[in-house]
Amino acid sequence: MLNVVVNGFWGLRGESVPGIAERWSGTLTALKDIDGPTFDVWHEAGDDLPSDPVLEPSVPALAEYIERKNTGPDLDVVGYTTSLWVQNPAAARVSMAIHAGSTSHYAVNSVSLAFRSREVDETAEVIRRAPEILRLLAENWEIDAGQVYDRPQYRAVAERFDLANSDPRCGRAVFLSAGRAALAPEGLPGTYVRTAHGGLVIDLTRGGTESPAIETIIEANTRLREAGALEKLPMPFDRATF
Repeated sequence: MLNVVVNGFWGLRGESVPGIAERWSGTLTALKDIDGPTFDVWHEAGDDLPSDPVLEPSVPALAEYIERKNTGPDLDVVGYTTSLWVQNPAAARVSMAIHAGSTSHYAVNSVSLAFRSREVDETAEVIRRAPEILRLLAENWEIDAGQVYDRPQYRAVAERFDLANSDPRCGRAVFLSAGRAALAPEGLPGTYVRTAHGGLVIDLTRGGTESPAIETIIEANTRLREAGALEKLPMPFDRATF
């Protein structure tokens, strides 16, 4: 069963609803450019049924949706939490969730894409391009750290290094913001792709052509941690990135 996640986290960064909507719209447009059949016709979060309303991925529509889903107090502090999903014929089901705009000194902001299917497997083109999707998320959301993983990879790394869910780590690919990228060691068994804002994606799949063993991923985490590239953001947060 396919269960692959691409995600990213960052510290405090206050943002307006239109600003968040602009980032989200740009992300959805770029995703469709990568794989139109997978990333087409997004639904609002609801009953997880085809009857859930379809949402046009424009900035005004996304801004209205974000505001409609977030009605509590102190949103400029706690941030905005929202999600969409898509499932098209012969494609994986994809859920995209965001938590953005938080200025809390103790809660992370995040963005994630989860791919799940009983029919589609990891040989699908969209899964092989997951490290490219990680770069896309990093550039659109200006994240601090992110990764691509499946459940066994995630569990193995979390247990080996005793990590909380939002702690930086390396999966089959990792994104490092500029401050982290400056500390990354050379010679890890993957491709190094520079991104906007000085970031770095290290892709252990080498463009989807290899399937790194869990031992390889553990070793990459060990070297990155020894170099300081996977340190936690100091808490209480005083910035968005390392």
